[in-house]
Amino acid sequence: MVLKLGSKSEDVKILQRFLKLKDDGSFGSKTEFAVKKWQKENKLKDDGVVGHKTWVAMGLDQLVTTDNSERLNESTNGLVIEQYFLPKGEYLVGPTNKEYVFLHHTAGGHNPYQVADMWGRDTRGKIATEFILGGQSAADNNTKFDGKLIQCMPNGSYGWHLGDNGSQHMHSHSVGIEVCNFGYVVNGKTYANTIVDKSQIVTLSQPFRGYKDWHRYSDKQIEVLKQWILFVADRDNIDVRKGLVEEIKKNGVKGFEFNDNAYYGRVKGMWTHTNTRKDKVDMFPQQELIDMLLSL
Repeated sequence: MVLKLGSKSEDVKILQRFLKLKDDGSFGSKTEFAVKKWQKENKLKDDGVVGHKTWVAMGLDQLVTTDNSERLNESTNGLVIEQYFLPKGEYLVGPTNKEYVFLHHTAGGHNPYQVADMWGRDTRGKIATEFILGGQSAADNNTKFDGKLIQCMPNGSYGWHLGDNGSQHMHSHSVGIEVCNFGYVVNGKTYANTIVDKSQIVTLSQPFRGYKDWHRYSDKQIEVLKQWILFVADRDNIDVRKGLVEEIKKNGVKGFEFNDNAYYGRVKGMWTHTNTRKDKVDMFPQQELIDMLLSL
């Protein structure tokens, strides 16, 4: 839960009691002043906003709510991230030291909130990625969620998102993102029988995993994905130019294929799900995506 000037909640009362203020549940100027003073004394950014880092530093992160209420964060590179946390019990809290970044696509619809809600309701266990990136509707070009980025769990947490692979260590020491995209297209339709608008179909020069036609990653998705990769690289000190980018430079589109170094976790950096699983199709080598990755 992110609190700032104007917030009103039971979590504000928890904060105020910690700061030895009157616990009226209203985040006013006195509370903001006390927060800034505490943050400065504890070598945090003294902006008066109580987010995950401040809650953890105070030792209160397990006491505050993490329901699916709307919260916005903004990173230093202009990337806007909305916190839309899964229910507690649907992810593992951590924190763990992150060593890998994994790119996925959802093989589903364009609404990231619906994806998160589905994860919160399903019975598969703690299967999720920390982030989901919205897209445009395959059927009607609706762009309401195109480029909308949500965070599904607190920093340092993780979910099972790689399936069977040669290194289970990667599950708990990686950051994952799901890009909303249907994947391969056959006769103009997705596997779910959705008719894809022609402007959103990309035809590869050679088949990937048996398919030439794919649901296109939008320009906005690729733009935000680049910002997100650089954000995570800085946040978690991961060299995202290792792994997938190196393989693309050496092998072109074949850099997206199965790779022993990815499967066994021998190379720390950034990979896509197809690098660790021969039966997966996320993500596919769209040229605009390749160009973006090579520009990192």
